[in-house]
Amino acid sequence: MNAGRPVTNGPPATVRTGDAGEATEAQTRVQPEGPGMPIRVEIYGTTGVVIGVVARAGRLRAVLESGADLVVERAAWHPLDGSPPRPQDELTMSLDDILVAVSDDGDDIPVHVQWHDIAVDVGPYHVTGEMATMPGFDPGRALARPTGEFVVLKDVRITLAGDPDGGAVAQSAAHVNRYMVDRVEADMMLGFFFPGATMVLTAGHEHVAAGASAASAPASSAQAADPVPATALVADPAPTPPV
Repeated sequence: MNAGRPVTNGPPATVRTGDAGEATEAQTRVQPEGPGMPIRVEIYGTTGVVIGVVARAGRLRAVLESGADLVVERAAWHPLDGSPPRPQDELTMSLDDILVAVSDDGDDIPVHVQWHDIAVDVGPYHVTGEMATMPGFDPGRALARPTGEFVVLKDVRITLAGDPDGGAVAQSAAHVNRYMVDRVEADMMLGFFFPGATMVLTAGHEHVAAGASAASAPASSAQAADPVPATALVADPAPTPPV
């Protein structure tokens, strides 16, 4: 885990347009919420994926940014080594154990923003997609810093970092734990979004971050049409119990 992670307390602070990098809830579509409606989730950890439901009203982002442990009910743990899934009535995960989180709750996608192709390595996963910044955002002049532990990417493709040609998961959106990211490829400097990660500038630029050693191919966003389940990453997975 990277050092220096602040404690999340409450919703993101309001900042001036052009200072903030990532678009927050103020720039997203407002969706109606059903009281007590469970959220179906896929939670990617270091050694496997949890599929189940979170019995809380609201959006997954709000649940993740609450600072509390995530309780997944009617869960099935899918190890990355391909061993059989292990059903559990309830599984509790700390935020530091969550690398990527996906839900079917129609998570808010920012509007009136600029989208940037991005690729990140987080734990055993390689994630490509698009990340939003406010129009006119200049990382060299921005005063505000992002808040919260997770960033939202759209048109996401998830593979195992050591097997890029193997199984892949396609999702319309995903929440990435920015403090657990090891490496970032993007067309602008986003280092303060991902503290401690190696930053790679694409679009013809070379590596500029400490610890980087070789040029890399540009990040490319996934054109995700129909979502592909997380079990696509697992070798010969057994059927998943219904949730």
